[in-house]
Amino acid sequence: MTSTPARKPALAILGKRNLELGPFARDDAQQESGSWAHWRMRTDEDGIVWLLFDRKDSSANTLSEPVLAELNDILGRLERDGPRGVVIRSAKPGGFIAGADIAQFRGVTDVAELEMLLSRGHAVLDRLDRLPAVTIAVIHGYCLGGGLELALACDCRIAVDDASFGFPEVLLGLHPGLGGTVRLPRLINPLAAMTMMLTGRTERARRARRLRLIDAVTHERHVRSAVQAAVNGDLRRRKRDVTGMLLNSGPARRILARRMASEAAKRAPRAHYPAPYALIDLWVEHGGDAEAMRQAEIASFAKLLVGDTAQNLVRVFFLRENLKKLAGGEWPGRQVHVIGAGTMGGDIAAWCAWQGLLVTLADTNRNAIGGAVKRAAELYGKIGRDNRLRVRDALDRLIPDLRGDGADNADLVIEAVPENLDLKRKIFAAVEPRMKPGAILASNTSSIPLEALRENLAQPQRFVGIHFFNPVSRMQLVEVVGQDLAAPDVLAEACAFLGRIDRLPAAVKSAPGFLVNRALTPYLLEALVMLDAGVNKEAIDKAAKDFGMPMGPIELADEVGLDVCLHVADTLRGSLHRDMPEAPQWLRDKVAKGELGKKSGKGLYDWKDGRAVKSREDVVPPADTADRLILPMLDACVTCLREGVVADEAVLDGAMIFATGFAPFRGGPLHYARRRGVADIRATLERLAAQYGPRFAPDPGWDRLPDPTPASAAL
Repeated sequence: MTSTPARKPALAILGKRNLELGPFARDDAQQESGSWAHWRMRTDEDGIVWLLFDRKDSSANTLSEPVLAELNDILGRLERDGPRGVVIRSAKPGGFIAGADIAQFRGVTDVAELEMLLSRGHAVLDRLDRLPAVTIAVIHGYCLGGGLELALACDCRIAVDDASFGFPEVLLGLHPGLGGTVRLPRLINPLAAMTMMLTGRTERARRARRLRLIDAVTHERHVRSAVQAAVNGDLRRRKRDVTGMLLNSGPARRILARRMASEAAKRAPRAHYPAPYALIDLWVEHGGDAEAMRQAEIASFAKLLVGDTAQNLVRVFFLRENLKKLAGGEWPGRQVHVIGAGTMGGDIAAWCAWQGLLVTLADTNRNAIGGAVKRAAELYGKIGRDNRLRVRDALDRLIPDLRGDGADNADLVIEAVPENLDLKRKIFAAVEPRMKPGAILASNTSSIPLEALRENLAQPQRFVGIHFFNPVSRMQLVEVVGQDLAAPDVLAEACAFLGRIDRLPAAVKSAPGFLVNRALTPYLLEALVMLDAGVNKEAIDKAAKDFGMPMGPIELADEVGLDVCLHVADTLRGSLHRDMPEAPQWLRDKVAKGELGKKSGKGLYDWKDGRAVKSREDVVPPADTADRLILPMLDACVTCLREGVVADEAVLDGAMIFATGFAPFRGGPLHYARRRGVADIRATLERLAAQYGPRFAPDPGWDRLPDPTPASAAL
């Protein structure tokens, strides 16, 4: 890395209004010749080259082999021309570089070819690192993955104050692969560097400055003077501290690695998610030798990428993108009215207000509204701890509404009262006449068919289901439930609303339990049947977690609420043509006594400080526990696909991952079934049916499970 003498500090960046043109708007800027598709280059009157990254036919900058090949060509020219400084900027308003082009990761199998491609990418960034001119990355918005690796290859990094930095590769079952594992621990405290790479956490600009990841944070309008300061050596850059050098010593690496591996195991078991452990091993073995680390990084990244975990997590990435596309265009509304200030209604209102919408929250119980506002303030305090103004503004937008007047002006009215058909119908009868023309009426029902709810509505074509999951602030997936009278444009607008509040819509047909609860119910009920038969509850939960679920079904039932689970189970058992087990009497007794799970402090587990109190014993689940839990869920998914409750496998797999946490590294329930083998799944279900009863009988849909559509297969 080129060094420059330190003088006085200067904090600067370019005006946002001129972001796309940047310094090129000046008459004295000289356009350089070149036939590059993704890069534009100009030289200003001070002899500084401004290199603008603008990936062709893309709304965001990502790195690919053609992009890096063009950059390599440009670097060759810069080596010949010898400018005083080189500035790399993004022409995209959203951010700097979002990382590598994930599409190039799909379906790769050749490790040797991957290593060759990675080596070429390393060579380009190493060439940038060695460039004699002072190189400066000027960063706005996001700077992630490969984009951060490119920035690390520059001498200086200057961030506009909205910038964020991170290495999210671990979320794809990978670690940085273009020199990030080498450069980051040598630039900043290695413990902080490893934490960034192991967690995928992003850091905002000012925090990144404190970490020494960037050299300056400032406003857009001063970029030219900041660049001049960097080129002239006036941008003071702090030296790496002695502590960081000590932490990168061999003995320290070995000690810290044990702690890192222990922490990683709490969130990502090695058998399911090998990337964190591969990264830790790289650092322990090669952290003191940059060249050895570079070569080992390439080999490790290639090995991970061809593995099942990374390929399935790449699939999950595209499942998410597929659901995002369902949100469609911009939602035209501005105001939401939520009826019901219980846990779900209050949290829906809080989330909508956090996302910038004006929200009125109605309930006949003043205390319920007060409790909802209190929960909102607590939520905002956690997720907005670095942005007090946003917290204040969100609370201002969340308006208590005892009389329900907000329904008059709302663009969307969401009912979120308890699952009682008569109560919901009564509310609709009162609120629909008040709604303005063009407004949408929605129910957050979790199990009641919309055909039953829409009776007596004057405009059933403007009635849909918008079914959130608990906790609203963390569960990304929301079911958009259609019914045969709903207008297509209303369903599209409901999906657009969810995109507006940063949620993933999954279109489903009105049917008992819709998709997610329909699939989860047999999973939860089978856990209760096993518990009733004397199987240890920790063993049941362990089997599910060993499979890859984020929590076991017993803990999940407590988390959702035993009253909700019981109601959904009873509703579905009465409406589905399947031999579902009846909920045990002791469960009904618990609900009657108010032992509802987490929200009451006692359920199937005791709860303390928001956590289930579990035995410390090392339990061993019975051999078939995982199949008894998971396969009925898969069978219900096949039923939903056969009955047309959900349109295709991509939506189904995405919905189950983002609503239930279905083991992401397995790529989705139906993807897992196909990889395991449909014949094996069907035969196992038949064996379980013979042993435990007809509730395990495989759905007829297994015999004619359709081939994925080309789009779904690509996902």
